Amino acid sequence: MKKIFFLLLVAIVLVSCGSTTKQPKLYNEIGKALGTTYSILYIAPKKNETLEKGLDSIFEVINNSMSTYIATSDISKINRGDTNVKVDDMFVDVFTLSKKIHKVSKGNFDPTVGVLVNAWGFGPQMGIKQMTPKVVDSLMQYVGFDKVDLKNNKSIQKTNPNVYLDFNAIAKGYCLDRIAVYLDGKSIDNYLIELGGELVAKGSKIDKNTPWTVGIDDPNQTTERTLVTTLKLKDKAMATSGNYRKFRVDSLTGKKYVHTIDPFTGYTKPSDILSASVIANNCATADGYATSFMAMSLEQTKAVLKTQPLDAYIIYSDISGNLKTYITSGFQALINE
Repeated sequence: MKKIFFLLLVAIVLVSCGSTTKQPKLYNEIGKALGTTYSILYIAPKKNETLEKGLDSIFEVINNSMSTYIATSDISKINRGDTNVKVDDMFVDVFTLSKKIHKVSKGNFDPTVGVLVNAWGFGPQMGIKQMTPKVVDSLMQYVGFDKVDLKNNKSIQKTNPNVYLDFNAIAKGYCLDRIAVYLDGKSIDNYLIELGGELVAKGSKIDKNTPWTVGIDDPNQTTERTLVTTLKLKDKAMATSGNYRKFRVDSLTGKKYVHTIDPFTGYTKPSDILSASVIANNCATADGYATSFMAMSLEQTKAVLKTQPLDAYIIYSDISGNLKTYITSGFQALINE
């Protein structure tokens, strides 16, 4: 009798467990961070109620380490000349990767250009009203990533205390990578992270068993956001940089200046490249190269793409002003027909 009761009990438990097992669903976590918005689509049996708290912790650590908009951050202290700051591992990661991209891009990616970003009115500090050649020349003495070194004790050494570090062109991508690591740790295997237009995709949409679909902005857009193409993204990251959103109009001359600063001249740089969308294994890499391509010619960009494990969709203007595209074969294979 006890044996029969035990078997019945086991059967009831099994039926009960089977009936309460939830099928995976699509959830969306949205919010604001790093001066922009984020959205995280993920597949799970149930909504993760602790996700927001974990994300807030990541944003806080990133901000405290690398935000030039927060006066008490490590990078802000370093920029003010504090030599006692010991940076964290995230700062080390970003610094090290920035050095690599700086070398590969032959100096076109340069985090010390921040002093000029501020002067031209694109940074956290008040811009200078009249950027005369004399002013630009005086600021150029502080530009050059070779003027900054990361010591073994995790302190930053600058050849001049006025050298200004700015990782905003790569820190956002790195933040997405940290979020991806966090989701992996939560055993979330299928997700699409978007932060300010940068993306990290893993797995697929389980209901359709297809990769995540993402889009590339049209550089000719005005007020409405339109896409030039869509593609399937799986287990990769994509970052897009363009001169079509950020610009400054001189109040005296009415002239438009784009937000890409040439680290070799100190001036905002006109470029034949209007938009660069880069796919890489991680978003920090994609973000850094997308930014550097905006300061490079199309031919220089093609040369880098031949030597690095990257794919790209480049929108550029030819000598007649017509929009053209350069697409690597790997990127082309991901585009939706």
